[in-house]
Amino acid sequence: MISTDQAASIIESLVQPLTPTADAEQVDLWTAAWRILAQSVASPLDFPHWDNSAMDGYAVRFADVQQASEQQPVDLIVIEEIPAGGVPQRVVNAGEAARILTGAMMPAGADTVVMQEVTQRSGDRIQVLTAPQPQSFVRRQGAFHRVGEQLLPAGTRLGAPEIAVLAAAQCSPVWVYRPVRVVILSTGNELVSPTEILKPGQIVDSNQYALAAAVAKAGAMPIPLGVVPDDPAALKRAIAHALTVADLVISSGGVSVGDYDYVERILESLGGTLHIQSVAIKPGKPLTIATFERSHHPPHPDAPLSLTQPLYIGLPGNPVSALVTFWRFVQPALLQLSGLATGWVPTFITGRSPQDLRADGKRETYLWGRLQSTETEFEFTLAAGSHNSANLVNLAQTTALAVVPVGTTHIPAGAPIRILQIPA
Repeated sequence: MISTDQAASIIESLVQPLTPTADAEQVDLWTAAWRILAQSVASPLDFPHWDNSAMDGYAVRFADVQQASEQQPVDLIVIEEIPAGGVPQRVVNAGEAARILTGAMMPAGADTVVMQEVTQRSGDRIQVLTAPQPQSFVRRQGAFHRVGEQLLPAGTRLGAPEIAVLAAAQCSPVWVYRPVRVVILSTGNELVSPTEILKPGQIVDSNQYALAAAVAKAGAMPIPLGVVPDDPAALKRAIAHALTVADLVISSGGVSVGDYDYVERILESLGGTLHIQSVAIKPGKPLTIATFERSHHPPHPDAPLSLTQPLYIGLPGNPVSALVTFWRFVQPALLQLSGLATGWVPTFITGRSPQDLRADGKRETYLWGRLQSTETEFEFTLAAGSHNSANLVNLAQTTALAVVPVGTTHIPAGAPIRILQIPA
């Protein structure tokens, strides 16, 4: 049994991220949201695209108005009006001004904008009552970003701001990584789907639905394989197929030491190399990590030829254990695999809890609850009810996990605690 940090380090070393040469595809901006850039994007435009006004007012020559005051206003003739989207038709010469609206192009000859609040207009003439600063309220071409400079680096997840930047730069389509393909299966004779009639002794398979949702949230493609019975031949067929259609295979159940836990033996029979079999974490001690040579399990005809080296992660069957180990180990691996440049390492913060936190001290213990920020710090509130790996009910609305270290049995209320944030 190894520590959680050792396990995380081993998994990180085994992940082979998607590559921009083999795993990129072009998509338009309508379908690019939350995808990850496979190539850096350079700007084909200056930002702003041209000199423009940051204020409703008048475009003038600073030399004409630098001495303006209420006692000695400067009188100018208005030669044209320039709306946003319009193109100036006149050059502003000495003694002239152009009415200009926010965002409109600056006319030639003008170098400053005086806001309308410090002017008085009568017909086609204005009086400037206050001297502006040189070049005030003028946004210069290229002041924000210049042609050829990098807009977004490869490995960036495209959220709303990034999509806006690409749209403004007329960068469409863009090269993004294909979604990571993740096969999900549950093992166990006792499992039934949510649509089946529940008989005595049976359990609804919630893990497959929870893991599929978590995989999709991470930007990957979940491929649910269903429930596989505790039959070695059926399980071997299912895993062998999964290895030909997925970059990552996640199973839940069958990785402990029970009489019907066949997964590890089957992985070895399929040529897998076992790297992890148990981790000192609670909940979630049974955790199996294996890798396979892609040459032994070539891609299925319906799968991308660029599938990465298959990575297999066997999670515990208990519902809470499955999700806790997913958040701690699988999600970072999935984000790393997807080509994300940064931000895939789990985020731990320091906070406090108004409650006592308790554990048996034998393994690193993760207690689930909700996180909120106060004016001065983060506060973790333990979920009500039993903290049992089979009690899925009080896991709902969990936003963070408080960590009780190995060898610690009690963290008093108000003491500093380490907290794993669950991405929103």
